[in-house]
Amino acid sequence: MKTALLHYWLTNIRGGEKVLAALADMLPDADIFTHAFGLGEGAMEWRGHPVSETFIARLPFGRRKPQAYLPLMPMASRRLDLSGYDTIVSSESGPIKGVRKPKGARHICYCHTPMRYLWDMHDEYWRTAGVCGRLGMEIFTGYLRREDLKSAEAVDDFVANSAFVAERIKRIYGRDSTVVHPPVDVEFYSSVKRREGEYYLFVGAPVEYKRLDLAREACRRMDRQLVVAGGGSFTDDELRTLYAGARALLFPGIEDFGIVPVEAQAAGAPVIAFGAGGALETIVDGETGLFFREASANALCGAIEEFEGRQWSVDACRANSLKFSAERFRAEMSGILARK
Repeated sequence: MKTALLHYWLTNIRGGEKVLAALADMLPDADIFTHAFGLGEGAMEWRGHPVSETFIARLPFGRRKPQAYLPLMPMASRRLDLSGYDTIVSSESGPIKGVRKPKGARHICYCHTPMRYLWDMHDEYWRTAGVCGRLGMEIFTGYLRREDLKSAEAVDDFVANSAFVAERIKRIYGRDSTVVHPPVDVEFYSSVKRREGEYYLFVGAPVEYKRLDLAREACRRMDRQLVVAGGGSFTDDELRTLYAGARALLFPGIEDFGIVPVEAQAAGAPVIAFGAGGALETIVDGETGLFFREASANALCGAIEEFEGRQWSVDACRANSLKFSAERFRAEMSGILARK
């Protein structure tokens, strides 16, 4: 089989790119196609795979800010020449899945989420967008929604990264999907010794939907130390040490899946999370963490107070993290790839 591996853009390493890396390792002969590639040092290859870009990369700042050209991406995707490929695997939370599928080929879409800025979180993105951003959303949202729905029709099998995303796929695209949680390097994070300190930890970029404001306000009110690790300012080794030394990870936003709580549990740290989204699938309430049910600083303060009155098992946290290992991901995805 000749396989094409698609990804929206390859300009940094975050959760979606870690999934792509796992898929690339599973499919050693696959060719990678993306709108923009910004990880290479001259050579157009990644993890031993040749990389081809769409015309988006050749536009001004196309490799630095490809998302600025979102309205052009449906056209760019259709211009990719995938003739001769038997299998297409897209790693998708943007408009790369709208490729022209060769006759007889099978398209498997690993969907991180239908585009949040078009669908479920459109209003949140609108509130934080500047004047130009709002104008662009007003002009292009309807067109991009139509293109997104059209591109979903050519997908043969949807794979969702969580049950939360599977519900979105069903509601927006009208399609069923198989849930395969992303791979987490639980062995790496569990290899550190748990040394609980006095601080709470927040890990993630300081964007609105992650609700860093709630973590800061709750810790201010309760006079608790909060360490914020975001924006790629910490190495993996440093982050592992921070997880292992935290009283708990605070996870007050709604994520499609959320790799961070799994990493924290692998390091032996429990999690205090807002009870919605992917956190409901990665945290065992009362065993590896606690949920608060209202998105407010008051509710988070109550959860912290309850958390501090209980004992937490490092072994339980680490055992739960094993459900999301890379080995499990490879086994489940191999089963889907083997289907006829």
